[in-house]
Amino acid sequence: MDNPPLASLSLTHVHYNADDPTSYLCAYLALVPQALVITYVVLVWSTREMEILLMFAGQMGCEAVNWLLKRWIREERPTQMLGKGYGMPSSHAQFVAFFSTFLTLFLLLRHDPHHPHASITHVPIPYWQRLLLAVAALLCAAAVAQSRIYLNYHKPLQVYVGVGAGVCCAVGWFALTTAARRHGIIDWLLDLPLARWTRLRDLVVNEDLVDAGWERWETRRRKRRADALAGGGGMRSKKKR
Repeated sequence: MDNPPLASLSLTHVHYNADDPTSYLCAYLALVPQALVITYVVLVWSTREMEILLMFAGQMGCEAVNWLLKRWIREERPTQMLGKGYGMPSSHAQFVAFFSTFLTLFLLLRHDPHHPHASITHVPIPYWQRLLLAVAALLCAAAVAQSRIYLNYHKPLQVYVGVGAGVCCAVGWFALTTAARRHGIIDWLLDLPLARWTRLRDLVVNEDLVDAGWERWETRRRKRRADALAGGGGMRSKKKR
């Protein structure tokens, strides 16, 4: 065919009112779940942290729950929105609700920066900073959820049910992973050949993501400075002679 019909990639295709700045901002907020998936993949690949992998697995499980709920409830979107698929519950709202709730639970309940196994150069993150980060995540999630109503992609109830489903999935997954840690299942998984081959680690529960690399860098920097001072001292001794 000389002029084949073209299709739209609905993954990033967002309708908004070009004359409304708020609608324009909401269109970008609609891309937050896609950005978070990219962030998940990059962090899992670059850090090999078990906790991030567990959170990502729970996030994908939450998406599966949303897919099942939509096909079970089969409630249409608002009539003024021509979007595809069912609207109950909102997948965007459920996604960000899971992310922000699980992150909050991790920062305030699971993350232990004062653990004795933390690295020597580790600087514990103060509780108030973790609390601010959690509040920021919750506010951003609320903005994304509200944007779905503003853009008429979902009815308010569809968004609120999505938020509730995301929170329930996050709390349930957090409790399940906590039990898995308490009973040594996470340690058992980390000892499996596949985990060893992929170099999975479990440091972020007690340390910041950058601490392991920072400690190596500090050790190398101190050694380089010591070598430079030793070399400089040797040069001065030779000149005196």
